[in-house]
Amino acid sequence: MSEQGGKPPEFLARDSYRLRRLMDAARILPIFALVLLLLPLMRHDPGAEAPATAGEGVYLFLVWIGLILVAFFMSRGLRRTLDPPKGPPGAAPPPAARPGGSEAAPEIRRDPAGE
Repeated sequence: MSEQGGKPPEFLARDSYRLRRLMDAARILPIFALVLLLLPLMRHDPGAEAPATAGEGVYLFLVWIGLILVAFFMSRGLRRTLDPPKGPPGAAPPPAARPGGSEAAPEIRRDPAGE
């Protein structure tokens, strides 16, 4: 507790703060992508002559590749923090992950004499 009347400090842990901002950025990325992809349409003046198709095509492909790279690096950052922790090396997997574990369906055995 802090010295200011028992209130907890008003800062967040650095790791959780960065994770939350990364999650916010991942939520906003599709909206940002839509705006970037519609920019050529929004800036076109109907009274002027049409823009060069090659320039517009290069712009669209650069935006597309840039968005793929941004999403890739964001997903790596999120995957590293959101994956469940792995046990120590050499530890046995949980029963549900093992073949024939407690979560697996029981085998049905037929009695050859009962048939």
